[in-house]
Amino acid sequence: MTINNLVNEYFIVNQEKLKKFENESNNIKIGIMGGTFDPIHCAHLAIAEFIRDNYKLDKILFIPSGNPPHKDRNITDKYDRYNMVLLSTINNDDFIVSDIEVKREDKTYTIDTLKNLKQIYKDAEIYFITGADAICDIETWKDVEDNFKLANFIAATRPGISLLIANEKIKELKDKYNANIESVYVPSLDISSTYIRNQLKRNKTIRYLVPELVEEYIHSKKLYNSGE
Repeated sequence: MTINNLVNEYFIVNQEKLKKFENESNNIKIGIMGGTFDPIHCAHLAIAEFIRDNYKLDKILFIPSGNPPHKDRNITDKYDRYNMVLLSTINNDDFIVSDIEVKREDKTYTIDTLKNLKQIYKDAEIYFITGADAICDIETWKDVEDNFKLANFIAATRPGISLLIANEKIKELKDKYNANIESVYVPSLDISSTYIRNQLKRNKTIRYLVPELVEEYIHSKKLYNSGE
């Protein structure tokens, strides 16, 4: 089966999972894993699973960004990024992918996504998972205070991010906005999407840094200058 056929098959399976979840989403805890995922890699998946298990979340909803306002570089086509997340998560029943941001044509802001999710999952408790580095910049986000009213925030600290700096910022945000933010150290792999893109541009291996199907998709589509 070709990678394109797999994407089409997994899209249908994921939509069925999403629909079923929407019908059974009363009084549950949902983790939101947003990001550009350019590309998604094994550390993203490890962080999501670690937090799902430690916070006893019912599901993790992966939401690839559509047109993020804060990126100052050209990012990969949103549908390619969505497809890679789909290929990464399909075999985990606790992971579901949402195209809520990908379908938007304008800039995608977290506040708009959270408002939309609150309409879909009315009685659910939402936990927005982000990096500790993003928490330090969160006051640049649109309607920052309203974000804190709609969701609990989990700031995942990984190797290379100062836990002290992150915790100082979290305390400041709690005092200023009455925000519910928790910092958690995730003992995951020290992998970044930037590193993977650079590896591909230098024609170096990314094996075991991303799921096997993601690697196949990248080479098939010649993303990040691979295969050229």
